[in-house]
Amino acid sequence: MKENIMLSVKNLSIQFGGLHAVEDFNLDIKENELYGLIGPNGAGKTTIFNLLTGVYKPTTGSIVLNGVNRIDGKSTVEINKIGIARTFQNIRLFDKLNVHDNVKIALQNKYRYSTMSGILRLPRYHRYEALMDEEAMSLLEVFNLENEAAMKSANLPYGKQRKLEIARAIATNPKVLLLDEPAAGMNENETKELMNTIKLIRDKFNMTVLLIEHDMKLVKGICEELTVLNFGKVLAQGKTDEVLQNKEVIKAYLGE
Repeated sequence: MKENIMLSVKNLSIQFGGLHAVEDFNLDIKENELYGLIGPNGAGKTTIFNLLTGVYKPTTGSIVLNGVNRIDGKSTVEINKIGIARTFQNIRLFDKLNVHDNVKIALQNKYRYSTMSGILRLPRYHRYEALMDEEAMSLLEVFNLENEAAMKSANLPYGKQRKLEIARAIATNPKVLLLDEPAAGMNENETKELMNTIKLIRDKFNMTVLLIEHDMKLVKGICEELTVLNFGKVLAQGKTDEVLQNKEVIKAYLGE
């Protein structure tokens, strides 16, 4: 049986002035796959995430989600509604909101009621607010954050802030989750816990995950396939163990 390609990127390029930040980038990620994107600082990894999420518009190339939805050129909001969500290298939470509301706010696209329903507190408003409260709490339980639901997100320890950001992204109900250096700033125990969390996300939500990461223990521990980027171009691509043994990868990224 043919494997379903969840995310297909063909000949993707972007120029800033006369500089090719990403050139002729190709990528196929299978449904429910844990996929890694690595490379030296400045290689173009975050630029690719920005292209995939509509922050940047590609100069050339195509991005197709689930074989039917071409998303290159669409806005960030449109792409999120179609099925791609992301986190950021520098955690971005609503610091003044509590943990529960950070997740609840991401459910707004799923549970919609009119402005008038909200103003007059009509039955639809109360019904949808209750559903959002329940679903937000269920997501927090998945990430073992239910006991911090009433705490301001800014007061969470770093590792739990990262979990909350991932939970909020999942609340938008994506098909593909992009994680930008999720282990950045984490200690060894937090990184191990994060590895288990990412695997749980894939299995529980039947989600495809693409992550940028510099922590090779995490990459080896969860990524099934890998693309190595260098100076905006693909240096190597394939099964993780094979790619990490590639002499050009060792020379350019891992160090001889």
